[in-house]
Amino acid sequence: MSDFENRQAWDLGAWPEMFEKAKELLAMIFSGPPDIQTNRMVFTIASLTAGCRHCQAHGAYGLDKAGVELAKIQALWTFESSELFTDRERAALRFGVAAASVPNSVTSEHHRDLRAHFSDVEVRTLIGVVSVAGFMNRYNDSLATVTGAASADWAAEHLASVGWDIGKHVGAPHEQRADPPGS
Repeated sequence: MSDFENRQAWDLGAWPEMFEKAKELLAMIFSGPPDIQTNRMVFTIASLTAGCRHCQAHGAYGLDKAGVELAKIQALWTFESSELFTDRERAALRFGVAAASVPNSVTSEHHRDLRAHFSDVEVRTLIGVVSVAGFMNRYNDSLATVTGAASADWAAEHLASVGWDIGKHVGAPHEQRADPPGS
């Protein structure tokens, strides 16, 4: 018997009230300014920083579905040196790394950099993105949530070259599903 035999009974899909509120919050934040692609990039970089392979797969797959080029998604792992990112995007991604770090490493320099590129409303949204990423990262990584096949297969095909693997989120055969509940 697996250590995670009951994890599907504990995932957010098994807690309908929490799951619905989480979906509402995620929808509100991801659709906010500056734009869906920047918000999803910040979510993904926060998940990279936190180490949650499940959220990395979902974030990167979401970027693909939002129309971001594969090369740019793969370059998130090296965004500081990649020519695929603008100074504006780098400011948001640097903030995402610092805000998702434990302990938090956001400095006044991060805020100066953000304010050079983003409005107050946009900064507030980026803080919200990192915050919900933190919740999702902690919940899914602590549970070792089984990553849905669509996200896992996409990530295995496109992100293995940058070091991604499914790790503990692979699940037993009886836990496999095409997508997470409610997708």
